[in-house]
Amino acid sequence: MRINFAILVVLMIAASAVISGQSRELNITAGQTVEVINLYGRVDIVAQAAPTPGGNASVNERASETEKSKEIVSTLSIISKTELSESEIVSTGAKGKLRIEVKPNSETTRVDLTLSLPERTKLIVETRDGGILVEGDFESVTAITDTGTIAVDVPTENLSYDLSWTMSKPRVLADFEIEEIQERSGGRFQIKGVVGQKSKKKKKKKKKRLDTSEAPDEREPTIFVERQALKGNGESDKSEVEQKDVDKKEAKTAEKKAEEEKKSRAVALNFTTARGIVLLNVPPNEVMSDLRERPLTDAAKSIVRSGDSFLIDAIRRASPKYFGDYAKTLPPAKFEPRLAASTRANDNVSAHVKTATARVLDMQNRAIAGLTAEDFEVAENGEPREVISARPVTAPFNLVLLLDVSGSVDTYVNFIRKAARAFVNTVDSRDRISIVLFNDDVKVLAGFTTDKTKLSESLDTFDAGGGTAYYDAIGYTLVETLRPMKGDRTAIVVLTDGDDNRSFLPFHSLAGTIEESGALIYPLYVPTSLAAIGATQDLNASVDPLRTKYLNVSLTSKAETEGAQLAQISGGVYYPITQLSQIQRAYEDIVLQLRTAYDVTFKSELSTPDGKANPRLKIKSKRPNTFVHVGRVSARQ
Repeated sequence: MRINFAILVVLMIAASAVISGQSRELNITAGQTVEVINLYGRVDIVAQAAPTPGGNASVNERASETEKSKEIVSTLSIISKTELSESEIVSTGAKGKLRIEVKPNSETTRVDLTLSLPERTKLIVETRDGGILVEGDFESVTAITDTGTIAVDVPTENLSYDLSWTMSKPRVLADFEIEEIQERSGGRFQIKGVVGQKSKKKKKKKKKRLDTSEAPDEREPTIFVERQALKGNGESDKSEVEQKDVDKKEAKTAEKKAEEEKKSRAVALNFTTARGIVLLNVPPNEVMSDLRERPLTDAAKSIVRSGDSFLIDAIRRASPKYFGDYAKTLPPAKFEPRLAASTRANDNVSAHVKTATARVLDMQNRAIAGLTAEDFEVAENGEPREVISARPVTAPFNLVLLLDVSGSVDTYVNFIRKAARAFVNTVDSRDRISIVLFNDDVKVLAGFTTDKTKLSESLDTFDAGGGTAYYDAIGYTLVETLRPMKGDRTAIVVLTDGDDNRSFLPFHSLAGTIEESGALIYPLYVPTSLAAIGATQDLNASVDPLRTKYLNVSLTSKAETEGAQLAQISGGVYYPITQLSQIQRAYEDIVLQLRTAYDVTFKSELSTPDGKANPRLKIKSKRPNTFVHVGRVSARQ
């Protein structure tokens, strides 16, 4: 049974005086207005699509948006750690409009609202520092914040936007091209424009002269032929021409109807914020650290040239103007293929005996040593294959030592040098090492070499300072330094505090490129306060226990989470460093992890691209709670 807005508040608080964590139904239909004022938390709103009409009945096809939305159950969820009384959520209804306002008894109470509404609802949302997230096909979205982020994901077929910042320069990120920033009076800035609307300019049609005395020529062949058909071929041809006219009229009617429908599905955005961030169709987890549009660094330019479409899109969103200017100077891009195997005959490995490089990992992503052929199962297309042998891999590694020399470690250059030399001296003499530095940009300090003396000497040639473009450095290393070695054994060892503040790339844009590269990543995250101690002490010396007890040696939660994810995605191991002695142990463990892999040789009946694992090839470990990471596959020599 439906109710009116006058008693809507009863529905929201009827069951109990405590409404935190509860959900209530709302009586909302498409085209109506919902106003939400919440100065004490965030507001998330999602549009529900109306059910698709079934059957072939024209009545269903002509059903209005309002009637369709009656089948949708709209809800409001209130989330708060503090129990809320009836008077703290004020809801009032009038014809065609619902207003919801949060009025907690305490200014420190956090209240978050989540609403599910019909498509084509009109929204008005106001917060203070709470984020506003809107997703779906709404008729209009008016958002007002002080410092809160406004993020929307809306259709762009017919979109208009009017974005205003009252106390700061705009910080905006869009997945489509937007208009330039306009500075207004009083320190205000505005970005206003439309997306998806065709030009309204009409093309002038040239009139064609009809002359029955002339034979058909190149100027008017169609008209002449149709006229002759009418003269000589009777009523059937006349009907055919008439039918063409009808078809043209129907086509024009359909086009006009489609245009009217497009107009009826228009979306209007009107945002006003003091200092907030605005995201237009960009997921919040894909936002880079620095939203200021700035010239591309050498790292960013290398990524643009790489052809990696995922990373290129991230650079384009981060700095559209400078990206466009630089892209114009480059030859046509040759993008890397994604999820496609080579079909060239000479690339296929069809030998009956093959060898796959495999790493067996436990649930903590640590490599397991001491396995034999009996510990492996191999299948192709679901059919088991005979395992001939499983031997430890002895091939050398190509290692990149990625060093953070940003301003956050400006006074700790000695620590960085000591730590880097310790790593160089720990790895196997056969492994090739390259040293790459990063702060605002990247710099290759030493190319790949096994000469440890040369590597050690290079560490005396740098200084520290600047911002931290950590994610750009990882992207650069993957596409520029390691890509020429694709198929070889490669790894990245990172020494940093884990905090990024200058990258064009957001963290989540790296996942696909990491998986595609096959490189292992071993992040060593060292708090800057601990690095200060390391600048004056031996890395293996014990730290004063009393000093360490009261010293802040913790990492940020963001760094902790992302460090673990980097290792997990690549198959490496994450090392959060809390004591100096852990650094050397981490180096020794990395060397052990790198050496713990197997060449699994088996009988095959499957042709696969040379150097690549085919998705129809499955290698499993018989050890419980383990999984296998398959690398290069090659014919047995």
